[in-house]
Amino acid sequence: MTDLPFRPFVWLDYRLALLFMVILPLILLIWAFIEESQAAQRLLIIYWRVASLLMITLYLMIPAWGISFITSIIARLLIPISLWFWVDLNDDIKDLSDRPFKWVLTTWRWAVSLYSLIGAIATFPFIRCAISSTDLATPFCKVWFEQPWLYQQIFHSNSKPGFLGFLGMIGLFFYILYFASFLLLKLPKQGRSAMEQ
Repeated sequence: MTDLPFRPFVWLDYRLALLFMVILPLILLIWAFIEESQAAQRLLIIYWRVASLLMITLYLMIPAWGISFITSIIARLLIPISLWFWVDLNDDIKDLSDRPFKWVLTTWRWAVSLYSLIGAIATFPFIRCAISSTDLATPFCKVWFEQPWLYQQIFHSNSKPGFLGFLGMIGLFFYILYFASFLLLKLPKQGRSAMEQ
């Protein structure tokens, strides 16, 4: 797999995802509590709910299941929506005093949105890995599993890939259930207001 020209970009993508989608939002969430910014706290909690699909995707990639390519693209599309959809949060964040927190939060929102959309576009050609089991077995698709396999070795060395994938499927089931209840029950009532979130 080392001869794939895009392999370094796949590894770079995982590193950027760790930085932009895990480390920075965690720091921002802690900072939002320190700043006592209710709007930022709500926004980041909503972000974490939506972004949990990335963790589910990681567990679906450990056993090399094709569905993980679909969940990856969906997660990358849902994340920017979750960051900009809420009218009340956008207004409250706009009204924050011009301090470093507001600047960092706004910069992160734009950066992670752009990164997610570029990632979704770049990942789209790999959708064939989800459709064809023949393609899934090729180095073209397997390169995406290298990082999840490394993650398994570090954090779940005694667990079988199938079991971890099963945990991912349970997570996906509950994610879909929660998302469907949001779309069918909460969204019609509250619209683009995050007050009930």
